[in-house]
Amino acid sequence: MCGIAGYIGKEIIDKQALYKTLSLMKNRGPDHQNYRYIEHNNTRTYLLHSRLGIIDLDNRSNQPYILGDCTLIFNGEIYNHVELRDVLEKQGIKCQTTSDTEVLLRYYLLYGEDCVSHFEGMWAFAIYDEGRRKLFLSRDRFAEKPLYYCQTKNGFYYGSEIKFIRSLMGSNPLTINNKHLIRYLVQGYKSLYKTEETFFNEIREIKYATNLVVNPDLKIRACRYWTPQSRNNDNISINDAIDGARHFLLESMRVRLRSDVPMAFCLSGGVDSASLVSIAAKYFNYDVSSFSIIDSDERYNEYDNIKATVDDTSCKSTLVKLSHEGILPRLQALIQYHDVPIATITYFVHSMLSEQISKRGYRVAFSGTSADELFTGYYDHFILHLNAVSDSPDYAGYLKSWNDNIQQYVRNPILRNPNLYRDTPQYREHVYDNSLEFAGLLKVSFDEIFTEEYFTENLLRNRMMNELFHESTPVILHEDDLNSMYYSLENRSPFLDSRLFEFIYSVPDEYLIQGGYGKYILRESMKGILNDTVRLDRRKKGFNASINSLFDFSETETREYFLEPESPIFELVDRESVSEMLNLNPAPNHYSKFLFSFINAKIFLEMN
Repeated sequence: MCGIAGYIGKEIIDKQALYKTLSLMKNRGPDHQNYRYIEHNNTRTYLLHSRLGIIDLDNRSNQPYILGDCTLIFNGEIYNHVELRDVLEKQGIKCQTTSDTEVLLRYYLLYGEDCVSHFEGMWAFAIYDEGRRKLFLSRDRFAEKPLYYCQTKNGFYYGSEIKFIRSLMGSNPLTINNKHLIRYLVQGYKSLYKTEETFFNEIREIKYATNLVVNPDLKIRACRYWTPQSRNNDNISINDAIDGARHFLLESMRVRLRSDVPMAFCLSGGVDSASLVSIAAKYFNYDVSSFSIIDSDERYNEYDNIKATVDDTSCKSTLVKLSHEGILPRLQALIQYHDVPIATITYFVHSMLSEQISKRGYRVAFSGTSADELFTGYYDHFILHLNAVSDSPDYAGYLKSWNDNIQQYVRNPILRNPNLYRDTPQYREHVYDNSLEFAGLLKVSFDEIFTEEYFTENLLRNRMMNELFHESTPVILHEDDLNSMYYSLENRSPFLDSRLFEFIYSVPDEYLIQGGYGKYILRESMKGILNDTVRLDRRKKGFNASINSLFDFSETETREYFLEPESPIFELVDRESVSEMLNLNPAPNHYSKFLFSFINAKIFLEMN
């Protein structure tokens, strides 16, 4: 787990800029920093690396890592590196280290750009191949690890974080992408990863499962090396589906528990993170340390479920209580580090967990990211499924399950309608919930409509895959990475395993929701491992908080800060409307979301 940055082109980057960039990268890798410079026919290549040692702490595994004509800088983990090393040794190739870094580069030497098809893991890496005179970059299947780039007429810059590119570019300014900022204010986080756009006009992000090759003439060739697909296997029984989910999740945990440093677990009251804690403690006999957020707002307080898992696994538990103290300076520091606004309150809260985990000496943190997108974890998934079975004899039973067991927990009034998709199959306005109201708070016009990538004609699966690759998961991964790396901490997401994904997306839809339960396959696969208090809880759980848990708007100083009339945010947003929102305590859920986006956008604009 590391930071990478680099450049290829005609420019000479002075050493002061190089060392400044390495210094900025130190959070991502405090254990070792270095760079390599290569010049060939007036083409200059720089590869910078900052290391957080997780696997094979020996100095021989430091980077930039060189084998033959190739130099590698790598951020991430190749979880199946042990198995891949065994394959190499059977071919007579003896590795000099026990690192996944060496395995990665040796597979490139054997298979070229196709090496990534052999990897199970998370990665963003760059390889400069002197023999072929090309820069080869790659990002993992789910885009767990970040990789940004900027192309100018004289060169190609790239890095794990925007600030690294900015530092290498020197005097070349970046300009704010106001359309993207407004998109964030109006449509929220789910609109941010529909394209390669970022909050800066000059910066792009390499998309998921994509290889990118840059030649000395700076021509770019991009290739999607893996395409997610949904293929229903009608021959599989529900028991086979449950057994398969259990097998692949356990296998994912087995390889992800590999580490040469201490690891911890983020634990909410939901089935996702609790499953991971229970697997590690009960199945693999791992000495688990868990970290949880406790909110005084009862709408978000999950203490009872957290305690049930802690008691059942006998894991060490640290509870982090929210308070108003130091919230604003923390938010300002995080936005400064992230280079962009924080997506939601959830991920701001997550940063507090990362801090506490790091303070206690852990270097890796596990999270339950993307179980919702794999196993039908959202309420609209149930409604989409009702639409799919509306003409079947089972419809009445599913509808009764919804009315009896689910509807009472749904806060969004739109999603309380079980016939929503039956009446309007293409309805998606809930994805950008309240966007029309938020657009009315602007001083500028914004009428961008919702878009959705086509993956499959199956409405439920298409919705889930859009959430996984364009809406929810990319945001979570972006925030998780920066929140954890701010404290020199690696984040691991065992549900983002390609083998688990491909299996679950072959399971018939009707197996995913049963007896009034979403995530039915996951819940059943965890029987005997996860405690029933959490396993059988139908409520949607996760890290969250109210804006009132973070800010006390009765304090004059806080209100004045939010409403500073000279702030550039009020060139975009109506100040009086914000003032009215601040009077509400507790703020309705959608106002809470908007106010958090607003304060983030305000700080971001003032910093840039």
